[in-house]
This record gives sequence, structure tokens and C-alpha cells, in this order.
Amino acid sequence: MVLLAAAICTKTGKAIVSRQFVEMTRSRVEGLLAAFPKLMNTGKQHTFVETESVRYVYQPLEKLYMLLITTKASNILEDLETLRLFSRVIPEYCKAMEESEIVENAFSLIFAFDEIVALGYRENVNLAQIRTFTEMDSHEEKVFRAVRQAKREAKEEMKKKAKELQAARTAAARGKGGKGQLAGFGGFGGGGRDSSIPVANDVTVIDPTPPKPSYPTRTAGTGKAMKLGSKSKDVDSFVDKLRSEGTEVVSSKTKLSSTGKTPTTPSVQMGSVHIKIDEKITLTAGRDGGLQNMEVRGLVLLRVSDAQYGKIRLSVENNDDKGFQMQTHPNIDKKLFNQESLIGLKQPSKPFPLNNDIGVLKWRLQSTDEGLMPLSINCWPSENDEQCDVNIEYELLQENLELNDIVISIPVPHGVGGPVVGEVDGEYHYDHKHSVLEWQLPVIDSSNKSGSMEFSIAGHPGDFFPVSVTFTSRKSYCDLKITEITSVDDEKPVKFSQEVGFSVEKYEIV
Repeated sequence: MVLLAAAICTKTGKAIVSRQFVEMTRSRVEGLLAAFPKLMNTGKQHTFVETESVRYVYQPLEKLYMLLITTKASNILEDLETLRLFSRVIPEYCKAMEESEIVENAFSLIFAFDEIVALGYRENVNLAQIRTFTEMDSHEEKVFRAVRQAKREAKEEMKKKAKELQAARTAAARGKGGKGQLAGFGGFGGGGRDSSIPVANDVTVIDPTPPKPSYPTRTAGTGKAMKLGSKSKDVDSFVDKLRSEGTEVVSSKTKLSSTGKTPTTPSVQMGSVHIKIDEKITLTAGRDGGLQNMEVRGLVLLRVSDAQYGKIRLSVENNDDKGFQMQTHPNIDKKLFNQESLIGLKQPSKPFPLNNDIGVLKWRLQSTDEGLMPLSINCWPSENDEQCDVNIEYELLQENLELNDIVISIPVPHGVGGPVVGEVDGEYHYDHKHSVLEWQLPVIDSSNKSGSMEFSIAGHPGDFFPVSVTFTSRKSYCDLKITEITSVDDEKPVKFSQEVGFSVEKYEIV
């Protein structure tokens, strides 16, 4: 089935909550919902109504309707089953089937609707799973909030202690100053005596030492607590320990020397017209084979920094054979792109905005076809006398790609020592602090399309997942290029710079 939208509406067709699962305009949805009451036939006890383009599947909820809008080609039995699940979800969040109650819990209902349907297709979930998914909390979030609260409390406690210490110092300074004044008055005569001549009897009563200042002066002693040069050996040993655990430590000399350097220039010198093709991949595959989900998203960004090149058109060479969905910006002439593979404004007389990165074309591919993976990873752990022998290998499936800076990260058990690596293609690095073995390869291409690594460590087969992969590429997965840019006015070619980046957002074997 293809579910277009789900809505809770009144009997007059007024939408209280509506969720679209495919791309539809608001006016289109409101028009479909407004037409629903007029199509109702009170003489028949059906739960669906069909028009020339869509099918309405509904269920009365006291004064309201739970309504699904589907295509006519969808299976009516699946539609009714989905409708029943939607109807059972509503009482989970609303105490009464009233408009005010629905509005108050609108977001909870929408989140629940999204668990039932994704991209127009029914998910294999039941009511208990929906309740679990929507109420699921994050342990990491709780830990983060607890740490943040502890920091706040420690900061408040520090301020309180600082105020108490300051008050104690002020009180001590006042007390010592008062004692000195009293001593001065008591040490000199009164009652007719000459105040400039001290009396022996008075001196024996008064403390002859002058009052100490509130902040004592520093003596030139040789105490070890003030010695600054004695920490170098301890610091060096501490830094060496950190580096052995995989933590990068930058010395102050390195920082000072690095700040004096000029910033590195970008790999591509930007011209007056600059094209950036940015592509990201999100992939999850199973440890026993099979692709659970792969999504590739791409975007062409145009930046014009000179007004004389504002009126231009971009020639696109698209060698896609994987079924990408292309979509142009609303201001781009879609017909011109579909017929002539040219990217230009709907109004050619208007120029592109200056000094802004403008997205003119985007594409998307979502698939579970294992053959479309850029890089396949096979990890085979096997237990052997309380040890695990792990064989891991990679294979480049898309031979037209060239991957750079590849890092394959394999989690290993903590507290059992480092892994013993046997054969390896490329290099490896053991991060003791994070208990991760990183397999590093500078490049993977058609001439270096496969490789393997073997290592042994105490553990169980499940300890080495999920395996994560990162890489970059200067060639797009979609194999789309901007070959030429011409001026709209005189159709002369315009010089331009271009950079292409294909990188990983998430790539895991779980």
C-alpha cells in the first residue's frame, strides 16, 4: 500500500491533526480533507470511499473520524488493518475523543503515526512496540544531565566557599587592626601623663609586636613547595603514559609554533563561479551479510562571487545507473533540466544571488540491495581456547570509486591486553583508551580492491561489533559532473572551479 496521509478530522472535514507521508502541498491535503464529507453516503455502511485519484478509508470515533488517504492501487485489506492500528493508537494518548484533547496531544500522536508508516509504507509494528518506541529514553542523556547538574552544584559550592573565605579574611584583618589600635592607646599614658613618653609598667602589659598585615609578605626561603623546576620529569612520564593510551598531547612549544604559521590554503582555489558537490552516505549492514539500509544524499551548491557571471547555466553530465531520485530547486527550470540536462533559473533575465552557497540540485537513493554498497566488510571472529581469532576483510564493490583515508574501527574487549595482529594489508593502530583497533588504509581503488587483517585477543565473537567505517572520496557515488558553465546572454563558456566530496555520515556493520 501507499499511504498518502493520515488525519483526525471532524465530520465537517476540518483537520485537527494531519500527517503526510509523501510530498504533498498543504492546499492539496486541505482540499482532499474538505471533499471527504461530501463523498460520504449515509445509506451504505462502508468504511471507504473512492474518487478518481484517491481512496478514503475511515472509522468513526464518536464525533470525529480517523481518516486514511491512500492510492487506489493499494490493498484495501491492508488499508483496513492499518486503519484499525491508527484507531487503537489514539486512546493511548487521549483520554477523550474530543477536539481539545486531540490538539493537546497532537505531537505525541504524530510521533506515533511516524512509527506506523514510513515513506508511505506500513511498518511491521504493533501497539506495544509503538508505545515502547515513543516512550524510549536515553541513558546517555540521563548521564549527561546528571554530570551537568553536578558541575552546576560544584560551581555554586565553589562560589559559596569563596565568599566564606573572603568574609573570614576581612574579619581577621579587622580584628588584628582593632587590637593594634587598643594596644597603642593602652601603651601610652593617660590621666595627665605625657603621651609621648612610654611607661615601663604599661609596656609589660601590652604586646610590643606591631600588628601583622592581612596578607603576609613572601619570604625568600628555599621551601620545596615553591620550586617550579622539579615537575619536568613527572610531566614527561605523565605525557608518555597518555600517548601510550592513544591520546594526542600537544606541548606548549608546539602550540606557539603552530599559531605562528599561516593557515593552510584549501585544496581547490575558488573562482568567481564555484561548484561544490557534497554527498553523504548512511549505511547499516548485518554481520552475517545483507544490507539493512543504505541512503545516499547529494547536493550541488553554486556560489557566484562576481556580478558579471550571475546569469549562467550549468551543463550536467549524469552517468547514474543506480536509480537516484533527482530534484531541482523550485527556482530552477525543471523542464530545461529534464530535457537538456541544463541547470538555469526559470527567469533567465534574473541573476543568481551573489556570495551565497545556493543549492540548485539534490538527489537521493535509498536501497537494501547489497550490490550497491561502496565497500563490503566481512568480519569473522572464531573462539579458540578462551581466545578469539578475528579475520576481517574488505572488498570494493563500486570499482569506479576511489576511496581515500579509510579507517575501519573494530571494538575489542577492555582489560584483556592489546590484540596480537598477524597479517595486515595497510597499517593499524590500537587505541587503548577507547578499546578500539583501527585498520588504516590510505587508498582503495580498482587496483587495490580487496584486503584483509588477522588478529587474536581474548573475548567472544559478539565483542567485535559494530564495525564502523569512515572514508572520503573526490568522486561522487552518483557519478554526476558539472561539465560546462555558459553565459545566458552570449552563450560563451565561463571559467569555474569545482570540488567534489563523498564522505561517510554513518557506516556500520552490526
